[in-house]
Amino acid sequence: MTQPQYLWAPTPTYSLPIHGSEKRLPIHRLFFVGRNYHAHAVEMGRPVDKSVERPFYFTKAPSTLTPSGATVAYPPETNNYHFEMELVLAIGKAGFRIPAEQAHEYLAGYACGLDMTRRDLQLVARDKGRPWDLGKDFEQSSVASEVVLMPGQVLENGTIELSVNGEVKQKSDVNKLIWNIREIIADLSMFYHLQPGDLIYTGTPEGVGAVVPGDRITGRIEGVGEISLTVGQPV
Repeated sequence: MTQPQYLWAPTPTYSLPIHGSEKRLPIHRLFFVGRNYHAHAVEMGRPVDKSVERPFYFTKAPSTLTPSGATVAYPPETNNYHFEMELVLAIGKAGFRIPAEQAHEYLAGYACGLDMTRRDLQLVARDKGRPWDLGKDFEQSSVASEVVLMPGQVLENGTIELSVNGEVKQKSDVNKLIWNIREIIADLSMFYHLQPGDLIYTGTPEGVGAVVPGDRITGRIEGVGEISLTVGQPV
């Protein structure tokens, strides 16, 4: 069979390490849940009423995926670069229109994540009714730790915490998610045919804030693991 000839090398397969294994988890897509902790929704000026609202989502390119422990350049065209600590779900099998009571069957495991954000650009876009891409979907903005395989297991609670230079900035519990893990998987699967390797960043607690070159971010989620990122100089 003739192999296709490309003008340049195709995009590589993006992946994450798996705790306790030499294998890696290949990444398909990156989904993000917006405003999924009440206190964070309030600090962003957009309170959420679950009784009349559904979750909303945005996406980032898999090429934005960055491993824990990396040093990333302070991004261009922003003066307000923010951290957001999040629990990340790794989907392990294909599913569409998944009932919430079966959603756990589609979980492969969990990771710690950072949804790094050009907050000034995001807020301008939000207030003008424009897409958030420039504020969210940029190089090295989706940080993730190794994946802990926990097939079929739902985290009902656990501390989620982030510090900058050793000072705690975010601290909450995953039991404070507005839409819980089963609800997120079920709802997102109404819009997409979920696939193995899809990652879902489930939202951030209150306490988000800006970082500058030289800052070191560390975070942890009870029962999942730890994550870190160093902010480098702009390029």
